[in-house]
Amino acid sequence: MSSQLIARRSLVALAAAVFLVSGAQARTVAKTAHEPLEVVTDHGRAHFQVELADDTAERERGLMFRKTLAPDRGMLFDFKTPREVAFWMRNTLIPLDIIFITKNMTIAGIVENAEPRTETLREVDAPSLYVLEVNGGYCAAHKVTKGAKVRFEGVSPH
Repeated sequence: MSSQLIARRSLVALAAAVFLVSGAQARTVAKTAHEPLEVVTDHGRAHFQVELADDTAERERGLMFRKTLAPDRGMLFDFKTPREVAFWMRNTLIPLDIIFITKNMTIAGIVENAEPRTETLREVDAPSLYVLEVNGGYCAAHKVTKGAKVRFEGVSPH
């Protein structure tokens, strides 16, 4: 095999490796992108930029170990099918409001100011398709209540 052919094959292999690594990095960046979400209440609209947790590993990690969360940020958990869900705060360092959303895109219930670093289960008595976690106190401050409608801008609802 000529040295020119070996060099060409090496270059092709290197280009393929760079492409694969770039693709993996792009998927990682896309996965942590923030998508717009809106909650419509009787008192106005609340806008968020949310990270999506739409697989088991992401849902298990959630917002654990975060020391801060910007006021307009949150995490949206997509369970794919409606189900009874419960959350704990064992490794979560900040208080959160946990908003449970039905398949009809209505808030089924809210656990406000869930205490960090606890194993108490937080849940509501209704199946949820989505759960939205935002900073503790946000719902009270912005009058987000049970029964409010939720609209996704960058997330396709089921």
